[in-house]
Amino acid sequence: MLFDTDVLIWFHRGNAGAAALASSVAQRFISVVTLLEVLQGAKNRREQDDIKDFLETFNFQVLPLTENIGSRAVVYVEEYGLSPGLHALDALIAATAAEQGLTLATANRRHFACLTGLRLKIYVP
Repeated sequence: MLFDTDVLIWFHRGNAGAAALASSVAQRFISVVTLLEVLQGAKNRREQDDIKDFLETFNFQVLPLTENIGSRAVVYVEEYGLSPGLHALDALIAATAAEQGLTLATANRRHFACLTGLRLKIYVP
């Protein structure tokens, strides 16, 4: 399962539901985009180190961007970027899930609902 930034943040903050969701799968993945988002949200180096330790402790594997992920994200933005307003970073996260054949766990249904064929696990905090 690929975890969207919001679910990862809930888990990191100690939310029991997010922790249960993460514990329910054998393999936990995040996009490098999610890693960038959570590291950018840190207030200082200590918080960045805490985030990296958290990811290591809970065996989150960071998936890199690939040419196929980039190409799929461009298609998503071309198709859905204007009307429902799919954002570029969300397109990259969704494309990562799609290209890797993973379900995307997110609390932001509206960000991804327009993407038919994308497997979603909606998390309600």
